[in-house]
Amino acid sequence: GGDHTITYPILQALAAKHGPVGLVHVDAHTDTGDTALGEKIYHGSPFRRCVEEGLLDCGRVVQIGIRGSSYDPDSHKYCREQGFRVVPAEECWMKSLEPLMREVRAQLGDKPMYISFDIDGLDPAYAPGTGTPEIAGLTPGQALEIIRGCKGLNIVGCDLVEVAPMYDVSGNTALLGANLLFEMLCILPGVKTL
Repeated sequence: GGDHTITYPILQALAAKHGPVGLVHVDAHTDTGDTALGEKIYHGSPFRRCVEEGLLDCGRVVQIGIRGSSYDPDSHKYCREQGFRVVPAEECWMKSLEPLMREVRAQLGDKPMYISFDIDGLDPAYAPGTGTPEIAGLTPGQALEIIRGCKGLNIVGCDLVEVAPMYDVSGNTALLGANLLFEMLCILPGVKTL
């Protein structure tokens, strides 16, 4: 759960220990906005703040599942200018993401990296319990392919954010979020699985 703003102080702490980190960011939105209602720190700006503070190794940032509304005609421009790889949702539709994750593993290499998973990266048919749902998102199977595809990387932390159970009377969003967090714990370095 939690607002995506939480990733910002986590990355401040990790960068203080490891230096700039790589990032696999699953989301419907790039979260690189500048301000909202006059505020520079909000759930749509954490990765811009991280870039400004040098917390990210920008050539090792991959954003997957990006789609949805924007106030800018080229909503990915800032990300591309920083060197991020942006994988729009439509590039993921109706296919396995295992080939993409092979490329991501090669791009991230063996340096420290972080996984930040916004539940709205998934289609609201599976995860309606979030504050900013966007149609035409990823499937739970693709979410597993992304997370499991990070196994073997030098993961120094991870999060799953933006679950809002009150928006989902079925409880499925919370269930999905909990399972994805479990999967992330299973791929951390040193964890033995069957």
